[in-house]
Amino acid sequence: MQSKIQKLQNIWNKYAKIFKTLFIASVVIFVVIALSNFFKDVDWHAVGNGLQQQSLLNIIIMTICGLLAVVPMLGYDVAITHLLPGHFSKFYIFRSGWITNTLTNIAGFGGLLGATMRAYFYGKEARRSEILLAIAKIAVFLLSGLSILCWIALIIMYGFHDGGDFNRYTIWLIAGGCYFPIVFFFTRRHDSKLFQGLTPRLEGFITLSSTFEWLFVALFFILIGYLMGVKANLAAVFPLYVVAQILGVVSMLPGAIGSFDVMMMFELTMLGVPRATTIVWLLLFRVFYYIVPIILGAIFFIHHIFVQFDNFFDHIPLTIARQVAHWLITCFMYVSGILMLLAASVPDLTDSNRFLQRFYPFTFFFLHQLTTILFAIAMLACARGLQAKVKRAYWPTVIILVIGITNTLINLGTISLTIFLFIILLLVFLMRHVPYRKKLQYSFGKFMIDSLIFVGSLVLYIIVGVINTPNYSSNHNVPQFLLFPGEKIWLSGFIGLLLGFAILFLMIRYFMSGADPFNGQQPLDKERILNIINEFGGNETSHLAMLRDKNIYYYTEDGQDQLFFMYRKKYDKLVIMGDPVGNQAKKDQAIQKFLHDSDLYGYQLVFYEVNSNTTLTLHEYGFDFMKTGEDGWVKLADFTLAGKKQRSQRALMHKFDREGYTFEIVKPPFDNQLMSEMKAVSDDWLGKEVEKGFSLGFFSPQYINEAPVALVRSADGELVAFATLMPTGSKKLLTIDLMRHSHHAPSGIMDKIFVSMFQYGQEHGYEYFDLGMAPLSNVGSSQYSFIEEKVAHFIYEYGYHLYGFQGLRHYKDKYASSWFPKYTVFRKKASLVESMLALLSVVNQRIDQQESRHPWFIWWKN
Repeated sequence: MQSKIQKLQNIWNKYAKIFKTLFIASVVIFVVIALSNFFKDVDWHAVGNGLQQQSLLNIIIMTICGLLAVVPMLGYDVAITHLLPGHFSKFYIFRSGWITNTLTNIAGFGGLLGATMRAYFYGKEARRSEILLAIAKIAVFLLSGLSILCWIALIIMYGFHDGGDFNRYTIWLIAGGCYFPIVFFFTRRHDSKLFQGLTPRLEGFITLSSTFEWLFVALFFILIGYLMGVKANLAAVFPLYVVAQILGVVSMLPGAIGSFDVMMMFELTMLGVPRATTIVWLLLFRVFYYIVPIILGAIFFIHHIFVQFDNFFDHIPLTIARQVAHWLITCFMYVSGILMLLAASVPDLTDSNRFLQRFYPFTFFFLHQLTTILFAIAMLACARGLQAKVKRAYWPTVIILVIGITNTLINLGTISLTIFLFIILLLVFLMRHVPYRKKLQYSFGKFMIDSLIFVGSLVLYIIVGVINTPNYSSNHNVPQFLLFPGEKIWLSGFIGLLLGFAILFLMIRYFMSGADPFNGQQPLDKERILNIINEFGGNETSHLAMLRDKNIYYYTEDGQDQLFFMYRKKYDKLVIMGDPVGNQAKKDQAIQKFLHDSDLYGYQLVFYEVNSNTTLTLHEYGFDFMKTGEDGWVKLADFTLAGKKQRSQRALMHKFDREGYTFEIVKPPFDNQLMSEMKAVSDDWLGKEVEKGFSLGFFSPQYINEAPVALVRSADGELVAFATLMPTGSKKLLTIDLMRHSHHAPSGIMDKIFVSMFQYGQEHGYEYFDLGMAPLSNVGSSQYSFIEEKVAHFIYEYGYHLYGFQGLRHYKDKYASSWFPKYTVFRKKASLVESMLALLSVVNQRIDQQESRHPWFIWWKN
C-alpha cells in the first residue's frame, strides 16, 4: 500500500504542472462557454442605462466602502513585520501592504507576485529562508476567514431560512468550513519549524484579519446591490457569495475572475435579478473593489519608487519637484488673478481676443463681478506670500483654491477643467513643504510690482467707467470690447477693487506679522563684544560696533560666544559691515547659521568690504561678488623715513618739528574741554556736509570715548587735527577711523598724522598699519572682468572729478607695502540692482536719518 502511495506521489510530482495546466484550461473554457451563453440574452442597452443611472452619492459611497474593504488585508503585512527582523514605520506598512494586497487581489496572494512583493518590501534585513517561512505562515491562514464565513452562511441558510435555494451547495460550505478548524488544530499540535514564532496572539490576529477581509468584501458586494435598488432578498445573497468565492478559490484563477462571476450571474438570476442588473452589479463590484484600490496602489508604488530614486540622488529630485510645483502654483495664482481682474475690468475682452480665450479656461469662474475681483486680489496676495515662501501663506492658499475649485466645478464642471484643477491641488500638496519662512519681508521691488498690478487695474477700471458714461460714449467711437454691461455692475466692481485693496493690505500685514529678531535697533552689549575681541581678536572694522548704529548677530556654541556680525536692516536686506569678528575657526558654521536664521525671516544678506577668504566661503553658499576696492597695509617693521623715496615726507616732518607742532596719543575718558576742541575741529572739517555712519565712524562723544585719540597741536597749543584709533584686540594691526583737521591746518597735516602713527606703531610693537580702502582700485581693469566691475572701472578712470578715487589710491600708495582686495558679496539669485540700492542707501545714510523715510513704506512697518 505504501509503495502504491509513493508511486502515485512520484507520478504527481512529475506531471503536476501538466495536471494544473489542464485543470485551469478546462475551467477557463467552461467559464468562457458559460459567459457566452449568459451574454446572449443580455439587454446591453439596459446595462448602459444601469451604469449611467448611478448617482454621484452612490459612486462616492462605493469608492469609500471599496477602499475600506481592502483595509483588513493590511493585517497580513502587520503580522509579517512581527515575523521578520527590522523596524518599519506605520505609513511604510500601510503603503507597502496596500500595494501588495491590491495587486494580489488580482494576481493571487499565493503566487509568485505576492511573495516577491513582500520579500522586496520587508526582507532587506532578513535571510531568504526567513522570508519564505514568514510568507508561508501567513499564507496558511488566508482562507481561515472564508472558512468562518462558511459557517455563518450555513447558519443563515438553515437557522434563518434565507438562501434555501442554494441547499445543493451545502457540501461546499461544510468542506470550506472545515478548513479553519483543521488548520488551527494542526498549527497548535504539530511541532515543526514552519510554525515556530507563530504565537496564539499572532495567530488570532491573522485569523481576525482574514475574517474581516472576507466579511467586508461580502458586505460590500451586498451594499452595491442595495445602492442599485435590487428588490431581491439580499440576505440570501450572502450564502451565494460565500459559495461563489469557494468555487473561485478551487478554480485557481487569479482573483477568481470568471469563475466567481459565472456563479453569481446564474444564481442571482434565480433570485429574480434581471441579467442586465446582474452584469452592472458585478461590473461595479470589480471596479470599486479591484480597479479603484489598485489605482491607489499604483500611486503608492510610484511614490515608493520615487522615494528610492530620491534617496539615491540625495533628495535632489524631490527638491526640484517641490520647487517646480511651487513655481507653477505661484505663476498660476498670479496669472489667474491678473486674468480675473482683467475680465472684471473689461468683461467683453475675452470674447473678442482669441489669445486670452486660450488662457481663461485655466482660471477660476465666478458669476458675480464683486466676488471675482475680491477673489482675484486675494489670490494675488497669497501669490506674493507663496513667492516669498512664507509658511503662513500656505493654508490661506489652500482655502482660496478649494473655494475657487468648488465654485468653478459647480458652474463649469467639464472633465478637462476637473482634471486641470485636480492637478493644481496635487501641485499644492506637493509644494506643501516649500513655504518655510516665518514672515514676509516686503521689499521695494515687491511693492512696485504689486502696486503696478493693483494701480494698473484701478486706472484701467476707471478709464473703462469714464468711457462708458453717456456723455463720452455718445460723442466717441468706443471699441465694442470696452463697453460695460451697466452702471450698477461697474459700481459693484469699483467697490470690489476698494475692498480688494483692504484684503490685500490685511493679508500682506498678516504675512509680515510676528516676532522678528532682526527688526529694530538693538541696545549695544559692549561687554559681550569686548569679550569676543579680547579672546579671539578683532579686525580692522570690529571697533565700528561701538558706533551703536548697527545691530549685532552673535554666533554661540555651548553657551559661549564665538563670532559676531555687524549689520543694518534695509528693506528685505541685511547689510553686513566687514568680515565676521571673533573665532575664525568657526566662521563657516557662523555664516551657515546666520544664513539660516536670516532666511527664516525672509532676509537676504549683503556683505560689504569683506576679504578674499570670506568671499570664497560665501561663494560656496550661493553668493556672487564684485570687487569694490583694495585695502592698503603698511608693514611697520619695513617703514623708514630714510632713503630717496621718503625724502619729501622726511622734509615735511622736519618742517612740522621746526614749527613746533606736537603729536601725542591720549587715552579715554576725555574731559569736556578736549571734547569741545575735537568737536570744533570736526565741525570745521565737515563744513556743510552731514555725518554718515555704518562703514565709517562719525563724531559722537560716546564713540570717541571708546578708544585712544591721536592729537596734533600747533606751537601755541591749538588743536589742529585729531585721529581716533580703532583697537583690534591684538598687536598685529593698528588703524584709525576719524581723521579730521581744521581748514587753517598747514598743508601735509595728514602725512604728519600717518607718519607719527607709523612711528607710534613701531614703538609699541604693532606689525601692520591699515591705511583703509581705496574704492574701485584695480577694479575691472582686465578685459575678462565682470561687466559690473568694468562699469566701476569706468567710474574710476573718468569720474575722479566727482570723487578722488585715483588721488586717494595714489596718496596711499606712498606708504602701502601691500594691497588686499575687498569685495561686496550678494546672493546670486538676488537682484543686483536691489542689493546695490540697499547697500548705497545704508552706506550713504545720514546719521540723523537712521529710519527709512520713504512714505510708501511707513504703513508697511511692523
